[in-house]
Amino acid sequence: MKLSTKSRYGVRALFDMAYHAGTLPVQIKDISRRQKISPRYLEQIFQDLKKAGLLKSRRGPQGGYFLSRKPEEITAKEIILAAEGDMNLVPCTKQDGDCTTCCDFENVCVTQRLWDEATRKLHEYFEAITLKDLCDKGKEMGLEKELDHRFMYFI
Repeated sequence: MKLSTKSRYGVRALFDMAYHAGTLPVQIKDISRRQKISPRYLEQIFQDLKKAGLLKSRRGPQGGYFLSRKPEEITAKEIILAAEGDMNLVPCTKQDGDCTTCCDFENVCVTQRLWDEATRKLHEYFEAITLKDLCDKGKEMGLEKELDHRFMYFI
């Protein structure tokens, strides 16, 4: 399975938001700069993430995008599904119970069970990883947190 840049960048961007701002609003230009992702592409990705209910936005000078829930409540699986649409390894697997794209070998294919099990384990793995877990890993790796200049005061 190969994840598209849409889901990989989506996970990176939401990690960036959780790590640097928590649930506070973040501007696309800041995420873009830190993650080296085109702001235009981030806007497209964020539309899918907003539709999935993972992000909200606020207009104005103190506005931007912010997480709709706490980082410990958002899983990598949710982000990937919002960006990709599905995470099935092959089209003939039936993770959702519906098999509209099943092949002619339904119930006689030995490898179909292999793909079903692999897809199930992949879903379980990404379901077990939250943005908080990624933030903890970032701290463990020593990633420097950037302070938001909107909240800095000079005397």
